[in-house]
Amino acid sequence: MPPATLKDVADLARVSMRTVSNVVSGYEHVSERMRQRVQSAIDELDYRPNLVARTLRTGRTGVLALVIPEIDVPYFSELARDVIKAAAEIGYRVMIDQSGHDHERERELLTGGDRTMLFDGVLFSPLVTKAELLEMGARASMPLVLLGEHQFDGRYDHVAIDNERAAHDATQHLIDIGRRRIAAIGEQPFEDYETPHLRTKGYLSALAGADIEPDAHLMRPAVHYRRADGYSATQQLLALEHHPDAIFCYSDILALGAIKAVFDAGLRVPEDIAVIGIDDVEEGQYSRPTLSTVSLDTPFIAHHAVARIAARIDDPTTTAEEVVAPHSLIVRQSTAG
Repeated sequence: MPPATLKDVADLARVSMRTVSNVVSGYEHVSERMRQRVQSAIDELDYRPNLVARTLRTGRTGVLALVIPEIDVPYFSELARDVIKAAAEIGYRVMIDQSGHDHERERELLTGGDRTMLFDGVLFSPLVTKAELLEMGARASMPLVLLGEHQFDGRYDHVAIDNERAAHDATQHLIDIGRRRIAAIGEQPFEDYETPHLRTKGYLSALAGADIEPDAHLMRPAVHYRRADGYSATQQLLALEHHPDAIFCYSDILALGAIKAVFDAGLRVPEDIAVIGIDDVEEGQYSRPTLSTVSLDTPFIAHHAVARIAARIDDPTTTAEEVVAPHSLIVRQSTAG
């Protein structure tokens, strides 16, 4: 039996082929009653849209690309989940790729020739420098929305995180619970990445506001934001003559590694050393102790990023906008006992 066609669905639902196309494409100006009627016909006939024909007809694939640094980092996997959900709500599918902290790989993914024909726009969470991004963006041939990194300069739509304020709030919480010798793990001094630099600024501004003199020995870099990096950096801190009484980690995953290092050294969290991260990944809710964190609203980021890319696909000349995602302090056992 040949596969069902768009016309078959329209005949069964007793609607026009355009109405069926609107439902399949996720067009929002279709009544719920009509959408259910068409969907029932689609389900009954097991209709599968001909994506090749739709691409030839409209010049669009109905697919977005999401480029992230590392898919196995919980923050990015949770962000990807929320982007897929937000895109599906307006009729898009999502293709995910990772750059692996490789600037050349990011350039290839953004300006990759024939690959760009696979999708209508790119949601891009880059680690490249500002100069590299400008050069890459100039060569990009499709709508682009930046996620998280970089300061807005009006060239690209940007759904941002207030990294400096989030770091300030995390550090301020440690100050508020009486800690004074506060370490920080996560700076990347040999890379021109915005996020760690902004989080360092937030950390230092909170210390300055409490008249705490920063100690360079308490500021430890992390090559990557992984548990092993948090663990090894904490071991270095614990080897100091006067170890910290609190640690602010630039990500939850670093913080989970830090907590293990503290316990492995025979110390307690938070009694001896309080620990806080940023991201609010699900794993932190089930660690022992549970992890205090600054929660970044990934559903908000995903919703607004998809909305901006859809608007830019519909009108490439639309003015670029920046949307700043909210964040909130979540106090759990790693700082509250």
